[in-house]
Order: sequence, then C-alpha cells, then structure tokens
Amino acid sequence: MSTHYRWDRQTLSLKIRVAPRSSRDQVGELMGDRLKIAITAPPVDGKANQHLTRYIAKLCSVPKSSVTVMLGKSSRDKTVRIVNPTQVPDEFQVGISPP
Repeated sequence: MSTHYRWDRQTLSLKIRVAPRSSRDQVGELMGDRLKIAITAPPVDGKANQHLTRYIAKLCSVPKSSVTVMLGKSSRDKTVRIVNPTQVPDEFQVGISPP
C-alpha cells in the first residue's frame, strides 16, 4: 500500500499535490498517495514553491530553511522534506505516526 509520508529518522517527507491560485491556504484531503494542499500563490517564477515552503514551515513550527521541495519543483505533484518538525498538523496525520 502506497502512502503519502515517510519518516527517515527525524525528517518527514510528504508527497503532496498543490492547488495554486486557491482562495485560501489549506490542507485538503488525501488523493491516492498524495495529500492535497491549496495555496494562494500563482505558479509563476517559483512563487508557489516559496509560498508552499513558508506555509508548511508555519504549520510544522520550523524555520523556512527546514522545508525543501525535493521533487516536482515545476509540477503540481511534489515531494517535500521537513527536517525535525516540532509538530505535525492534524491535517497531515492521515495515517502518520512519528518514528
């Protein structure tokens, strides 16, 4: 069974599907093996990726530098790495358990 997250020691990797130009930032439902995240930023000149990393950093209470788009920088389907999240939002925890 495929899953939308993976723990590697204290690093959480999330497979997400981004919905840019949304009316508000919010974490949505699980879509197959990806978690849908809506953001208000447009997918232009890396603005969506920058906004996404800031949003996830805020949700996980980590500095922006702890969140990296690892795969899918020019795609709606992305893999995001969060180093040492101090909290995992309830919306992310569809089947997530810490290591």
